[in-house]
Amino acid sequence: MLELVFIFTTALLIGFSGALMPGPLTAIMMEHALRRGYPAAPLITMGHGILEVAIIILLLVGLGDYLALPYVAGSIGLAGGLVLAWMGYGMISSAADAALLPDHSSGENRPAGSTFWSGMIATATNPYWFLWWATIGAGYVAHSRKYGLPGMLSFFGGHILADFLWLSVLALVVITGKRWLTDRIYCGIIFGLGIFLGLFSLYFFWSGVTIISGW
Repeated sequence: MLELVFIFTTALLIGFSGALMPGPLTAIMMEHALRRGYPAAPLITMGHGILEVAIIILLLVGLGDYLALPYVAGSIGLAGGLVLAWMGYGMISSAADAALLPDHSSGENRPAGSTFWSGMIATATNPYWFLWWATIGAGYVAHSRKYGLPGMLSFFGGHILADFLWLSVLALVVITGKRWLTDRIYCGIIFGLGIFLGLFSLYFFWSGVTIISGW
């Protein structure tokens, strides 16, 4: 029992170390929280979490070493850079027409599925997410599986809870700040987040090139 508590607690703390790092998921969370309100947090967590379940299964069947291969990680970086560039362009192009709704929490201006899929896409296009799971995550999976299903559930529960808590904090911060937002400021934030994703796309693309070339 104590070992399961240890697995859960350490997974939670290490999960925070990754969740708190700025990245595409942070930008997507802020953009969707502005549009949908707090429901964006659990929806994005669900999209993110489904991929985490999938990669844990892959690690359990021994594909961790494959994900860490330079050409695989590099290809993920190249593809991720292109997709993030597309997402950033979409945010930038929509910024001029963006407007705050009177009821920010209604979520009527964006389908729930869009938020869910955005969380999944932002996760899948991040090559460092794959590398984290192929290294740190793989080690945790190897340790947790010694305790069977309870061990794996303790690990995943702590890890995904860190993501959910941090995304919830971001959503609440954005929602609280909405009362001081004008449409002009709102458009500027959406535009800035689009630029942020665009810069990350260049970073991921360049990382993919360097990983493949071995620079």
